[in-house]
Amino acid sequence: MNELQHFKKVGDYHKLANLPAPEHPLISLVDYKEVKYPDDVLKLRWQQDYYTIGLKRNVPHKFFYGQQEYDFDEGLMTFVAPKQVMSLGDNPNIRTRKPSGYLLLVHPDFLWNSSLARQIQNYDFFGYGVRESLFLSQKEEEQMESILKNIRNEYRSNIDKFSQKIIVAQLELLLNYAERFYERQFITRTISNHEIVGQLESLLNDYFKDDTLIEKGLPSVQWVAAELHRSPNYLSSLLKSETGQSTQQHIHDKLITKAKEHLSTTTLSVSEIAYKLGFERHTSFTKLFKTKTQMTPLEFRKAFN
Repeated sequence: MNELQHFKKVGDYHKLANLPAPEHPLISLVDYKEVKYPDDVLKLRWQQDYYTIGLKRNVPHKFFYGQQEYDFDEGLMTFVAPKQVMSLGDNPNIRTRKPSGYLLLVHPDFLWNSSLARQIQNYDFFGYGVRESLFLSQKEEEQMESILKNIRNEYRSNIDKFSQKIIVAQLELLLNYAERFYERQFITRTISNHEIVGQLESLLNDYFKDDTLIEKGLPSVQWVAAELHRSPNYLSSLLKSETGQSTQQHIHDKLITKAKEHLSTTTLSVSEIAYKLGFERHTSFTKLFKTKTQMTPLEFRKAFN
């Protein structure tokens, strides 16, 4: 199996696709007909730290999301959350057609200090459980394309204190339409073994949603495995295979997400946040945060002030 690559920034995708550097470091709308993947792209496996929303036609590749094939031969829209493992395969059925459409890349850091930072994880179509692209009528496609272009127009304008709010509002509108269209499309969904990843996401979301970490402490690998009715070793092996990360790494990622939420939406000190997140010493929290983000908690907070 090929080595897993890690795309931390929106600009990393631009490099892969041989595109100019993004106009904004945290959000970019890519014109898909300008994408030029390297010749060895079918050998690549990668994990990215940003959301991708695709509105594409005639995609010349099969798309593997985790270890499952994502079916978008006929559908138009795809939704991928951060930390998910992806790869491409050849799609001879449409190899000769010219791809077109758009790909919106949004880093989670762009959403901090907005309501969508919390809410975006509630959209089911970003999870591993959905592996089928969204079908749209021509009118719906034009509607979604218009919203995507509105987002691009806004980040291309002079950035001011209203820019993020306007872009997030447009993004939320797009996601709400997608939720409506997906509900129409899926009457039933097939459950597959790899959906243990989705169960893990729900479990950790519920755990960290409750502000009782002071009493409970951080969830242990053993506790998570027991809740999912798996042995700790089996669960970590399964997660490594599906996502490239162990159970402990998933726990830490969810912790960092919660920490960013506190840092960007409250005036709590770093020590108070560390305590709320179940750390006995704020130095341990700061060390983990910097390891995961390459920034100290105060540096991250300063970016939003």
